[in-house]
Amino acid sequence: MRIYDIIEKKRDRHPLSKEEINYFVQEYANGNIPDYQISALLMAIFINKMTDDETFYLTKAIIDSGETVDLSSIKGMKVDKHSTGGVGDSTTLILGPMIAACGVPFAKMSGRGLGHTGGTLDKLESIKGFNVNLSRSEFVDIVNKINISICSQTANITPADKKLYALRDVTATVDNVSLIASSIMSKKLAIQSDGIVLDVKVGSGAFMKNIQQAESLAREMVRIGNDYGRNTLAVVTNMDQPLGNAIGNALEVKEAVKTLKGEGPSDLEELCIVLGSKLLVLAKKVSNELEGKEMIRQTIENGSAYRKLLEMVRYQDGDISMIEDTKLLPTANYILEVKSTTTGYVRAMNAEKIGKCALSLGAGRETLDSKIDMSAGLVLNKKIDDFVEEGDTLVYIHTNDMVKGQEVYKRILDIYDIGDKNLRSQKLILEEIKY
Repeated sequence: MRIYDIIEKKRDRHPLSKEEINYFVQEYANGNIPDYQISALLMAIFINKMTDDETFYLTKAIIDSGETVDLSSIKGMKVDKHSTGGVGDSTTLILGPMIAACGVPFAKMSGRGLGHTGGTLDKLESIKGFNVNLSRSEFVDIVNKINISICSQTANITPADKKLYALRDVTATVDNVSLIASSIMSKKLAIQSDGIVLDVKVGSGAFMKNIQQAESLAREMVRIGNDYGRNTLAVVTNMDQPLGNAIGNALEVKEAVKTLKGEGPSDLEELCIVLGSKLLVLAKKVSNELEGKEMIRQTIENGSAYRKLLEMVRYQDGDISMIEDTKLLPTANYILEVKSTTTGYVRAMNAEKIGKCALSLGAGRETLDSKIDMSAGLVLNKKIDDFVEEGDTLVYIHTNDMVKGQEVYKRILDIYDIGDKNLRSQKLILEEIKY
């Protein structure tokens, strides 16, 4: 078998066989095919697309390029949730404890943030001492004891994806549904959960900018997951504005704690309840989503979800006093209030631009080597459809650099579109996709 023939075949719009896909993925992962030939193949795939079978074979080949995480020693039905990335998305910090408090194991391996989208591990590391670098046995042991652990992925999971993604990133071949779906699902399926709920974001702050793209990606990932033998479903959710009010690591932890106590933003709580109810159905803990929603709400009302977060922090060596008193979390030296210069309704805000403002304050990383300022970020005081009077505070800027803070102040005023009331109010859950 020759890579030249595989490139030629895909260039001429013929589907690749399972054997051909296995060959190029394994040989590239092993360093036996040069970047320039895989670049040519990726462009042929980007232009001519892949069939459902090809996409499944690609996902399986990427999984087989590395280790898988056997969770069979964890008692019960294990569930996981994945978001395609957004701004202010702290759902894992809230949803995990809720699910664990319901008696369902939530065993999650997460990643770090890059660019304007935040990473769960970075948020957890704003808690002093919190250990995300667990061994496989430590991870399993903690989940068996308290039903929840969140840790970093091992380097040996899907190594082919890391190489392929790096090449896609510099060859303008990222934006292809098959390539995106196989990249995301290979990482999820390599960790052997029993049920997966996918939160596919769409809008200005998401990778997918329109509903058609998002639905297409969601359907592809749901099909791959179920064909692989995992109960998988998806929701498509609105990311035209940040989720919740806080953007930034310690700020999002504070907001997660508030939400677990029933004091958080309504959109963040709503999404966690919806996602949680679906996970409980997949885990066969409840017979329908209405029962699931009620069970999730009870974990907030009786404090069991909050206590579960405390347990996880304690078991992973974090300082629980920072959860019990969130004022002890990293705090910025300066807080600037962005005041509205006009009166009206918030018609729109660009979530990606908001996220990039937080990034410029140090709340995210431009590259994998960038250092994060755990205390930096933004807290939104007004969101889409809210009424604003001139002089009202739109956003609180948390910064340790006044020059950067003043720059972001000006940018925020340009991002907010204030005027007549929208004819239709914002909707959070846009679509639900099952197999």
